Amino acid sequence: MGQRLREARKQRGWSQERLVREISRYAEQHLTDVASPASLKVYISEWENGRRAVSSSYALILRALFGKTDDELFGAPEPAAADGYDELIGRIDSARSLSLGMVDTLLNQTELLRSFDRQMGAAALVDQMRAHLEALEDALTFAVLPDARRPVATALAGAATLAAWQALDVGAVERAWRHYELGKRAAAEAEKPMYLAHAMAEQAYVLADAGRPEMAVDLVRDAQRTGGTKVSPRLAAWLFAAEAELCAKAGLARDCREALDRAAAALPADDEARDPDMLSIFLNAGHMARWRGNALAMLGEDDALAELYVALERMDPAFARATAGLRCDLAQAHLARGEFGQAREHLQKARLLANRTGSVRQRRRIERLTGRL
Repeated sequence: MGQRLREARKQRGWSQERLVREISRYAEQHLTDVASPASLKVYISEWENGRRAVSSSYALILRALFGKTDDELFGAPEPAAADGYDELIGRIDSARSLSLGMVDTLLNQTELLRSFDRQMGAAALVDQMRAHLEALEDALTFAVLPDARRPVATALAGAATLAAWQALDVGAVERAWRHYELGKRAAAEAEKPMYLAHAMAEQAYVLADAGRPEMAVDLVRDAQRTGGTKVSPRLAAWLFAAEAELCAKAGLARDCREALDRAAAALPADDEARDPDMLSIFLNAGHMARWRGNALAMLGEDDALAELYVALERMDPAFARATAGLRCDLAQAHLARGEFGQAREHLQKARLLANRTGSVRQRRRIERLTGRL
């Protein structure tokens, strides 16, 4: 248990003293009672050395601060003993009574979590997201007939893909990968090629972050083939834009530009950002300018800055994490031009946003760019 907690703390770059301050700050903001700073320092040392169990109240705080589950912080619990057929039949009956209205409620909960994620970041939502996925997985596990399973599988596909992106954002890479696999299985069962293609394309970013951009390009192209003609125009544009970004990471300049052109051609001409057929997709001309500028900046193109500043002007301030990423893109573009002062200014603003949302992924990128100043 202690080793996992220590690793989570070090992953954030926090000392034990910093963790004491963060726990105290969380308690003050949420009107929760915790021990004194001196006692907390002792508790943390004992937790990390396995000499003290973490109580449920402190586990809640630690989950929120690190954006990790109990299993990731403290180890998996002992499996419960089987309760026999009575419990099984009870669960099957409960799943059978799951109405379309209940599925709509679960979809609405996913949407609420997505809205909170855009503004607050993923770290604060780990408990809610875990409970939401468990409810959907249980409903699917014990639903028997296809007509009952498909709506739940659709809801699970969307929720699992969102949970995967959140896990990637807080640095829980293995959890992200497993959630993407769950989302893909659910999308396949639901017979929803759009959901499957989206999950595959997002999963490609895990490979790119892990240093395998060429494999990521192959996966996003496979996602395009999987979606085929059954994807919406906005999702098709999103898939091409994702390909362009991953090609840029892989150093495939020509392929990147061709994918950007295909994305621009596929994108609907209206100003709408939300895809009514795929609610997780936000893409319009403003978002596309950011994506194009990011890819061109990675290629060292001179016109990247103009695209990125257009995107910054159009950026919805509610998209805090995306804004942090855009600031990083601008810093990268300025660095390529040797404009260190402007790069430093954007990185400072990006750091504030990344700290606010608890984005480990963005902070890692900020530190990499800061090392080039």
